[in-house]
Amino acid sequence: MARLLIGTCSWKYDSWKGLVYSPGVINHLAEYSRRYAAVEVDQWFWSLHTLDHAALPQPGVVQEYSRSVPADFIFTVKAPNSLTLTHAYEKDKSRPLRVNPFFLSPNLYSRFLQALAPLHAHLGVILLQFEYLNKQKMTSQNDFHNRLASFLSSCDRRFPLAIEIRNPHYLNQSFFDFLQAHDVAMVFLQGYYMPSAIDLYEKWGKWLQKRVVIRLHGPDRQDMEKKSGLKWDRILQPRDDELQAFCRIITELLQRDIDVFLNVNNHYEGSAPLTIERINERLSLSGVK
Repeated sequence: MARLLIGTCSWKYDSWKGLVYSPGVINHLAEYSRRYAAVEVDQWFWSLHTLDHAALPQPGVVQEYSRSVPADFIFTVKAPNSLTLTHAYEKDKSRPLRVNPFFLSPNLYSRFLQALAPLHAHLGVILLQFEYLNKQKMTSQNDFHNRLASFLSSCDRRFPLAIEIRNPHYLNQSFFDFLQAHDVAMVFLQGYYMPSAIDLYEKWGKWLQKRVVIRLHGPDRQDMEKKSGLKWDRILQPRDDELQAFCRIITELLQRDIDVFLNVNNHYEGSAPLTIERINERLSLSGVK
């Protein structure tokens, strides 16, 4: 039977007191996990600080997370960007590109999984999030597929992987054939200048299998931060039509026996917990529990 795992993107927000947390909350994750079945972790994504060192999760933090949640709690974990950046990130765009030696390194990925050992029983899916790959960083989509295929054929595949790309023109038949051939899940990102995830599902949904990740982020992060003042306790921009469409998509996927990981960001409507309430209300009306 397919699973629906709904959670937020990260979890420690003081403005969620009263929505998710008690006033005197001590362990945010422990309280969070009593309300939700899953969460997305992105804190280990930002890892490529120098080209001779890729940061990995600290053992004490991983162990603390494992101790804080019940046995059936699920983490969606974003893999370090040291694995997915082709080149070092440069604030000064006039600087020449510097190749990242860790890009799609099976060895680094193995070390990452070792660092996550206390969470292995809780891992639902690991996300590989790629930036927009221009011609200087990736000569072609075929080159991207070849390099990714080499990684997938030699890395540790004990845990499901999902791919998020930021190149709209890569979202074609070749890409979805690649996902099927290599047993990799699709990440539908709603926001960040990407095409509508709803429209993409309508076009490519029949190629999906086993599991899908849907990340609700919204189109304008800075505008939402300005409107909210970084206080995430109310709906600022309701997206009723989109929510209804996503609930229909979720229902269809579950009926096809496809697991759905739905990760909601504060930036989507202004408050991830309240957005999840709105989603659950609609799903209940559709008979989804």
